Amino acid sequence: MAIHYNLSKVYALSDNDPEFVNEILTLFVTEVPEDLLQIKEGIKKKDHKHAYAYAHKIKPTLDLMGLNVAFEEILQIEAWTKAEGKKKDIKETFKSVKNQVNDAVKEIKKDFDL
Repeated sequence: MAIHYNLSKVYALSDNDPEFVNEILTLFVTEVPEDLLQIKEGIKKKDHKHAYAYAHKIKPTLDLMGLNVAFEEILQIEAWTKAEGKKKDIKETFKSVKNQVNDAVKEIKKDFDL
């Protein structure tokens, strides 16, 4: 049973095509953690444009996967990048997104043998 993600939007988008769902899940577990590393790098180097680009890239995926809190927090990260905020202002928000994605990735890998 999914605790850290919700695939209802994925199934709706795919017309319940298990192959398509599997492709979406595979992309999620392989690409989103890498994109998070890029956001972290952007925050660390105060490269707001870099952090924004990757936050913007994963935003629709978080929504699609039902990670609602992470989605709201990625919007906060985008706003932080536009305001060119201080690192300390966004560190905890980023950590929260990262933890939610990591929990979802672990659960998806287990649930779908990826």
